[in-house]
Amino acid sequence: FPPSLQVFPSQDPLDRADFNAVEYINTLFPTEQSLANIDEVVNKIRLKIRRLDDNIRTVVRGQTNVGQDGRQALEEAQKAIQQLFGKIKDIKDKAEKSEQMVKEITRDIKQLDHAKRHLTTSITTLNHLHMLAGGVDSLEAMTRRRQYGEVANLLQGVVNVLEHFNKYMGIPQIRQLSERVKAAQNELGQQILADFEEAFPSQGTKRPGGPSNVLRDACLVANVLDPRIKQEIIKKFIKQHLSEYLVLFQENQDVAWLDKIDRRYAWIKRQLVDYEEKYGRMFPQEWCMTERIAVEFCHVTRTELAKIMRTRAKEIEVKLLLFAIQRTTNFEGLLAKRFSGCTLTDGTVKKPEVPPPSTNPFLEDEAGTETDEIVIEKSDTDKPKKPKVPDNPFHGIVSKCFEPHLYVYIESQDKNLSELIDRFVADFKAQGPPKPSVDEGGAVLPSCADLFVYYKKCMVQCSQLSTGEPMIALTTIFQKYLREYAWKILSGNLPKTTSSSGGLTITSLLKEKEGSEVAKFTLEELCLICSILSTAEYCLATTQQLEEKLKEKVDASLVERINLTGEMDTFSIVISNSIQLLVQDLDAACDPALTAMSKMQWQNVEHVGDQSPYVTSVILHIKQNVPIIRDNLASTRKYFTQFCIKFA
Repeated sequence: FPPSLQVFPSQDPLDRADFNAVEYINTLFPTEQSLANIDEVVNKIRLKIRRLDDNIRTVVRGQTNVGQDGRQALEEAQKAIQQLFGKIKDIKDKAEKSEQMVKEITRDIKQLDHAKRHLTTSITTLNHLHMLAGGVDSLEAMTRRRQYGEVANLLQGVVNVLEHFNKYMGIPQIRQLSERVKAAQNELGQQILADFEEAFPSQGTKRPGGPSNVLRDACLVANVLDPRIKQEIIKKFIKQHLSEYLVLFQENQDVAWLDKIDRRYAWIKRQLVDYEEKYGRMFPQEWCMTERIAVEFCHVTRTELAKIMRTRAKEIEVKLLLFAIQRTTNFEGLLAKRFSGCTLTDGTVKKPEVPPPSTNPFLEDEAGTETDEIVIEKSDTDKPKKPKVPDNPFHGIVSKCFEPHLYVYIESQDKNLSELIDRFVADFKAQGPPKPSVDEGGAVLPSCADLFVYYKKCMVQCSQLSTGEPMIALTTIFQKYLREYAWKILSGNLPKTTSSSGGLTITSLLKEKEGSEVAKFTLEELCLICSILSTAEYCLATTQQLEEKLKEKVDASLVERINLTGEMDTFSIVISNSIQLLVQDLDAACDPALTAMSKMQWQNVEHVGDQSPYVTSVILHIKQNVPIIRDNLASTRKYFTQFCIKFA
């Protein structure tokens, strides 16, 4: 349908788009008789035409009037817009006038605010200037009269006030006051140092009696002055306080040697008590003078001991060295209980190195278990680890000087371990192999436990002496004697195999009585092999644990140099050789029967019995050997399983 019909639907055929005049006439006059009313139809059509013409004329006239009305409405809208624009312009003009009026009103208020602020600043600055000028005059006068108690409070206030004038230093009067303050500070510093020098002269003995109140107040002033003044006071006082120590323990004195090292520490204890009684209240508590004296004593002692030990290095013996180190570490522990170590972090004293924190779960109370055996516990892997953080900030502050001479200790341990291995060898030869012990499930040689107990004792002792290169040297010694133990005690005592005799024939097997055959290794030899295997397994596991503990004890930078893999491989070789011996022994015992089986003339066999003789022989040897091996390897079931697999 055309758009007109979609908007205005019509049923009139004349409105259809496909209108056909012939069809329409045929519809009006379907027959000849219907032509009788043709005039009536024509009149209707003409009437309809006139109505359409009237409608068209009305519509055309209406459209003409609409155009005129639209132009008139547009003109009226333009006039309304012009009126609106005029009103907006009037409002804008009035707003500008109002803003100008507000500015004129507030201009005077702003000026008053600025004046008030400037006036307040000026009054404050003048007050500060008055305080500064009066304070500088008072400061100079009090300095001349040595009224340090009043100076301490006044000087801090003057310095604080002077900070407000940093931006006014271009003014000559302000700059002059600042220079006077600096001059007063310098004069105070020199004057206080002179007073301390007079009270505690560097040459001669100390003056009797306690400190004066003047010096106590002078220390309060020094807190406000340049920190170098405070450091100079501390340095001079400590130097004078320790001057007697340097004289008493000179290098050429008998008391200076290591065997009388206790006297050094007894001397400083008496001095600290004397200081607390006489001078404890003179210095401010935050100066920590008692701790500073002790720390400086430690540094002086370390230097003096290092010097005398270099001179008399040939006289150092192990017992003497260990005695001196023990007394020194005890003294360092006493310092840790008495002081916090706060002075070790400032610029005057370098904090000594401390061992890295330990993460070994086995070392919960190492001090009380130095002689305990290193025991492997499977359940320890499930326990939370307890790091052992060093809590002694004074560790090594004196004992560090002994580290270059610890080679004496290392050489001593080398000698002791060599003698220990020789004793193990001699004891084994004297006592013979361990007795068969089926119930105990294979005994571990007691010498291996003794060896690792001694190792642990050496490791703990050396770690208390040093965690540096001496620990690496001790590890090398450990490696040497672990290998010697593996070869001399374990591999060296394994039974030797001999070439087997010729195979047996089926006739000889038939003639042998049941139980008459004997294995190549005796019962004692089988037990010895199993004991050596169990011992090697224990040594392998304990060596791995020893490596972990050594890594925890040594400095972090040296951890990579701790490696006992070669020694663990050595024990693995001993285990493998032991299993191979057990397999070869049983294999050799069964070999004649298997040889007889392979030579059996099956074509000559006429009757089949219950069991062949070689089967009886194999079973007999297995029943003789395997239960003994099983019972003696009860504690190492995995290696018994390995033996069975290899034999199979």
